[in-house]
Amino acid sequence: ILGEHLRICPQGYTCCTSEMEENFANKSRSEFETMMKEAGRSVQMTLTAQHRSFDSYFQDLLNKSEKALYDAFPSMYGELYTQNMKVFKDLYSELRRYYRGSNINLEEALNEFWTRLLERLFKLMNPQYHITDEYLDCMVKHAEQHKPFGEVPRDLKVKATRAFIAARSYAQGFLVGSDVVKKVSQVSLSHECTRAIMKLMYCPHCRGMSSVKPCNNYCLNVVKGCLANQADLNTEWKYLMDSLVVVADRIDGPYNVDTVIGTIHMRIAEAISNLQENKDSITAKVFQGCGNPKISTKGSSSEDKKRRGKVALEAKSSAQALEMLVVDAKGNLTALKTYWITLPGSLCSKRVMASSAADDKCWNGMTKGSYLPEVMGDGLANQINNPEVEVDITKPDMTIRQQIMQLKIMTNRLGNANIGNDVDFQDASDDMSGSGSGDSCPDDVCGKRLSKNPSTRQPETHAIPKQSGHGVSGASSRSLPSAFLLLLSVAFLATQHLWR
Repeated sequence: ILGEHLRICPQGYTCCTSEMEENFANKSRSEFETMMKEAGRSVQMTLTAQHRSFDSYFQDLLNKSEKALYDAFPSMYGELYTQNMKVFKDLYSELRRYYRGSNINLEEALNEFWTRLLERLFKLMNPQYHITDEYLDCMVKHAEQHKPFGEVPRDLKVKATRAFIAARSYAQGFLVGSDVVKKVSQVSLSHECTRAIMKLMYCPHCRGMSSVKPCNNYCLNVVKGCLANQADLNTEWKYLMDSLVVVADRIDGPYNVDTVIGTIHMRIAEAISNLQENKDSITAKVFQGCGNPKISTKGSSSEDKKRRGKVALEAKSSAQALEMLVVDAKGNLTALKTYWITLPGSLCSKRVMASSAADDKCWNGMTKGSYLPEVMGDGLANQINNPEVEVDITKPDMTIRQQIMQLKIMTNRLGNANIGNDVDFQDASDDMSGSGSGDSCPDDVCGKRLSKNPSTRQPETHAIPKQSGHGVSGASSRSLPSAFLLLLSVAFLATQHLWR
């Protein structure tokens, strides 16, 4: 029939009615959005599988260290352990909470552990004295000078902090990457894209050419136009993949989690042994600095000395498993680096089944023949002259811009982890708020925010790898909005007061 009624396909002789054309448009839209989700799902599966593997390995490492402590310490230390079990359990609990994303200052948690342990052990080792809380405060103040546990607390704090920061950021990096892919893959097609996809995939049917495949370059122009915003993720996505690779090398290198996390129980045992061996000199120094405590009227209970025998503590190395995890992760991360800019080519060749570029018997949008226009570049700015899709380059997709900000924040966090600095997600959300992307924070991250400890040190900002201009904005950029909100709050309270 004559095709004057067609709104999308060429208006020559056609097999399609207006209703058929509309059905094909809806079908092409649905099919293309499904293609996007399926392509994204495979990337999500890769990233979540990497997260699951590392998370399982890390949790297992921590569990084994804790179990080794519970198995060996009762026979090694007797009352010194049994009366202080909660101190050890609390330490491992805090370490787990930090790794899972809670807003805990790790250095403070470790300092608190050593302080509580010293207070308990000092009282147990000096049962003949009545030691008050005030006396313990004085003793703790002198502790750093006397080093009752030797160099273990300082050494463990440096190594464990770096290892935990790297491990936590590394695990979260995979989750953030997966969440970004999920959200971006759900962005719906514009009206212009629906028309262009329909013309690409189903107009040949209306012209009686159902067996003719679209020309490859024609397909690329359509898909690059429709996925222009997605392609703009490429730069920050690449930085995230590169940053994860760098931190993976840290985890299996200088910040080796196998060595550090797997031997926490051994370092604690070493520290307690230092205290026991130097008990007399440390007690004398404390008495000299804080005065002699009163003799206890309750009498002295023995320190359970019969259980002071050494028990061999071992740390079963899983270095080979860690190395394999890192090698596998680096391979996958490298393969995913160019995902967003190779996506149009992948969709055209694997899903749309386009013909080769040299084929002159393919569907070019009008008829069977060669496709002459050049292929557009990647990203929104390059679509200004796209011959197949009308793209407004002045209106970027806000959902995708929000996800670009998420990638920047996570890359910044990994950059800090690479040099042993911690940046919590509260800081990240403050930096992000000015971009209009406050609602796009992944649930697994935002859901775990707690009130920030005022003593937490201010984070530094370092970007990795070379990405000048891609770091997260500093505190100065946030001061004006914060001051404005404060003034607004004061004005509101004043108004309420006047109305009363």
